[in-house]
Amino acid sequence: MTKKRGLGRGLSALLEDNSANIAPRTDAYRADSVSPLRAGGSISTLPIDQIEPNPFQPRTTFSPEALMELATSIRELGIIQPVTVRKMGYDRYQLISGERRFRASQAAGLVEIPAYIRVANDEGMLEMALVENIQREELDAIEVAISFQRLVDEVKLTHEELSVKVGKDRATITNYLRLLKLPAEVQLGLRQRQIGMGHARALISIPDPARQIELYRAIVESQLSVRQVEEMARERKFSSNKPQKATIVHFRDLAKQLTKKLGTKVNVKGDARGKGKIEIGFADAIEMEGIVKRLVD
Repeated sequence: MTKKRGLGRGLSALLEDNSANIAPRTDAYRADSVSPLRAGGSISTLPIDQIEPNPFQPRTTFSPEALMELATSIRELGIIQPVTVRKMGYDRYQLISGERRFRASQAAGLVEIPAYIRVANDEGMLEMALVENIQREELDAIEVAISFQRLVDEVKLTHEELSVKVGKDRATITNYLRLLKLPAEVQLGLRQRQIGMGHARALISIPDPARQIELYRAIVESQLSVRQVEEMARERKFSSNKPQKATIVHFRDLAKQLTKKLGTKVNVKGDARGKGKIEIGFADAIEMEGIVKRLVD
């Protein structure tokens, strides 16, 4: 029997306190329905204009297309999962989690939204938002890493405590945190999903940031597999104090130069040791003679 993953002791403990709830609503809330608040229970319906965004939101980018798709779903089916807010004052609330649902609800034209109402200080709110998003949202790898780092720096969690709260082993957490040591260009590539975690872990093993960037660009331009990158990273790691060897980027640049000079397609293939071959294409004997003449001249 598969064990169901919980939300983590920190988040679940904060969410177990129902003392701040003021009204129930257990059904999906639709854009075309407005109902008065009902006493008791664990879910309330709140005017959407009384809710402000969460300043601790770890997700910094939202796909407009995905938001519109969710807004369409909300118009048709309602909100199945309420957002979570904290009470800021009379008729004022702040999101703890569920910003994507909140934004999509605004786009769908809702005037009210179902919500869990909780009381939490800023540190507790930050922990709740970060843990909730790490577990429930499809954050990119850098956003997850930043969330982990904030839990360590601002909530003062140890790696062991963080492991328990988010349900991930310490090695996974360490791998994410190490991503923040990569050059900014590589981090941006991760955020844009041009490379994956496997590529990034291989790049981290290279001590020289300039070589990390060089290999990152080769990954993007040549669509290198994780295994290829791991092999190239090992060669760069063990030869960090030696003269730079031939690279895929070098071979590609050489092929471009020869193609321009000879007026025909040229391929240069080789490995990191510099061993390889040059392939020159030609359509017929006349074109071949012209290429030979340009090579000899």
